Amino acid sequence: MSKGKLVVVLLAACALIAVIPLMTVKNSEFGGADGEAEGVIAQLDPEYEPWADPVLEPPGGETESLLFCLQAALGAGVIGYAFGTFRERTRKEQAVKGQEA
Repeated sequence: MSKGKLVVVLLAACALIAVIPLMTVKNSEFGGADGEAEGVIAQLDPEYEPWADPVLEPPGGETESLLFCLQAALGAGVIGYAFGTFRERTRKEQAVKGQEA
């Protein structure tokens, strides 16, 4: 299988992994782990009071989603940059070894 076909197959697989759960799950509410943890703590100890407050309270759910997406994009950019740097370093090392031989 050529590299181009492999890339297309992998991209299609990624798209299916993202789309299938969204299409098959009906009437679901997407919530974060923080909200779930708060509910469990309230059940276990109703008198519990948090000892810290959020540093930044976003004005709405959309802002919170935006900040999460920006964080994910920044992380993906850093990982992509690292992979590119390592790949280019390997290419240059191989080129130097090829010239020495």
